[in-house]
This record gives sequence, structure tokens and C-alpha cells, in this order.
Amino acid sequence: MAPPIDRKRRYVTNSNEPKKSAPKKTSLLGIGLDNDDGHTRLTRGRNFALVGGSEETHSIMQESAIKINERVDKSGRKLEDVSAEELREICRDVIESVGRPRRNRD
Repeated sequence: MAPPIDRKRRYVTNSNEPKKSAPKKTSLLGIGLDNDDGHTRLTRGRNFALVGGSEETHSIMQESAIKINERVDKSGRKLEDVSAEELREICRDVIESVGRPRRNRD
């Protein structure tokens, strides 16, 4: 049987060689569901993508995503190097600083 062809790279691959994994990439995704004006809002930035929402909600998501990235940068690390618990805490702090009330999970 012939070796498989990698169609993206257009060369024959050796199926016995271990595949190289892509570098780890982490991004934030914000989805706003309160849009009543019919306007489609989409913002992409370094490590984040934001979709939908009212003008106010989308603005808050933008500010939050930027501040989260600033906090991660300030720590001297990349987003993919921050643990889930650390990211959760950063998000809580940023949400409080943006002025949105935290909802209780009780």
C-alpha cells in the first residue's frame, strides 16, 4: 500500500513517524445574545474573538478582553501559560472593575 499523501503540504508522509503537534494556542471567546437592533458585531484581537451583543454588551466584552490580556501580559506570561484557576480569578477581577455585577451561583 502506498504511503498517505498530506494534501495540505503536497508531499508523501511516513505514517510511522510521530506527528508533530501544533503549538498550543489559547483564545477567549465572547458571545453576546442581547442584540435587538439587527446590527452584526464582530471584534477580533490578540487572543480573543467577540461576536454579537448589543452595543453596550459588545463594548463591555471588548473592554474585558483587552483588560484580561493586559493582566496576563503584566504577569510576563502568555494566555496559554495561565492556569484555568488563574484565568478564572483574572476574569472575576476584570468583570468587577468594568462595573458589571457578579451573579450569584446560589
